[in-house]
Parts: sequence; structure tokens; C-alpha cells
Amino acid sequence: MSIFSKNQTKKVVVNAENHGYKPDTITFKQGKPAQLKFIPSDNMGCMNEVVFKDLNIDDKLDGKKEVIVNIPTDKPATYNWSCGMDMFHGKVVVK
Repeated sequence: MSIFSKNQTKKVVVNAENHGYKPDTITFKQGKPAQLKFIPSDNMGCMNEVVFKDLNIDDKLDGKKEVIVNIPTDKPATYNWSCGMDMFHGKVVVK
């Protein structure tokens, strides 16, 4: 048995044409390393940027590669994210 906890990884598909993020709410367990993989699509529009204000993260999605965002899980929390223009939203819940 390994002493290391397996990472929690969830995928989020990004597509402005389909009205945003799928899924737009993600839940992680507290205490285990966690990350979101944003999967870009061809039609990005203002969603070519993902912003987590509470985590001081502002990453560009260039439409070609996945963008990985590490989520702190040391305490219960909710972290909201949005596109660069604050039109499309999602959230991560750590519990």
C-alpha cells in the first residue's frame, strides 16, 4: 500500500458556443491534492482565459492544450472561476 494519496483530477470542457463550462460545479475532498484540467475547444471567444480571483490565477487557454489549475484542499472552501470577461462562471467546492 502506498503512503501517497492519489491526486483528485477533474476535467472541465470549455466551449462558449455551448454556454460555458461542462461541468460548472466540481467537488473535491479536503486533504487530497486536487487539480482541474480545462479542456479547450475551437470556439473559445472570451473563454480563452480562466480566472480564479481568490487564488490569484489568470491563465490563458490557447485552444490547443489543456490548462491545469491546482486547487488547495487544506480546508473546506468554495473557489469561483470565470472567463476573462466575467460572463461565464464555475465553482470548486472543497469539503
